[in-house]
Amino acid sequence: MLEVHQFMCRTDNFCVLLRDSETGATALVDAPEEGPILRAIEETGWQPPSLLLVTHHHFDHVEANLALKARFGLSIVGPAREAEKIPGIDRSVREGDSVRLGRSEALVLETPGHTAGHVSYYFADAGIVFTADTLFALGCGRLFECPPPVMYQSLKKLAALPPETVVYCGHEYTLSNARFALTVDPGNPALQERARKIEALVQEGKPTLPTTIGEELATNPFLRWHDPDIRRNLGMENAPDEDVFAEIRRRKDVA
Repeated sequence: MLEVHQFMCRTDNFCVLLRDSETGATALVDAPEEGPILRAIEETGWQPPSLLLVTHHHFDHVEANLALKARFGLSIVGPAREAEKIPGIDRSVREGDSVRLGRSEALVLETPGHTAGHVSYYFADAGIVFTADTLFALGCGRLFECPPPVMYQSLKKLAALPPETVVYCGHEYTLSNARFALTVDPGNPALQERARKIEALVQEGKPTLPTTIGEELATNPFLRWHDPDIRRNLGMENAPDEDVFAEIRRRKDVA
């Protein structure tokens, strides 16, 4: 069994501490900030992490790499296509590689788009995927290093996971994403209801994550390029799917 403790770092970064309940082995997914990570380890009472799974090279995901490595001697795993940009990396991984945490195992999925080498970590037995800045709740990452077709293919890969798969993302962007989603998919009852729930969670100071693949397929416009209503709203009824995705991303960029 894989246990997940989610907590905030910086202003809006999510970080997660993982524990394999059979062995007690622990790991982190990304390292945005040392202080909150140390507090999370203390609060859980879990043993110090032996592994750090890095999704991409952006500073707000790797800032604490070297400090944590010096403190705990943990092993840092990260995307091979960005290895030279990952501080302290020990192992480079590619599509289809696996990473073990105790008796739990993560499959590496290459999900470029936000950055050219971004990866996600999929724990199939636990039904959990860590998508960082590729797939957000009701959104997707900005395309800093790749054209839209690259991100489109990465999102298709994630969308093909079982709908019950639990999704942990890299940032608390859900409220702004919900407001944008309603501009391109205003007639979607599932989205309308979800937006109301998100407003309530934020007002109560509660996190809006995790989500699921199924929930994103029903409400996230960046996974709904095929939807007739969205296409009609965009005036793109007969456009290729990746062009519809690109237009939704363009609109979000200027929203």
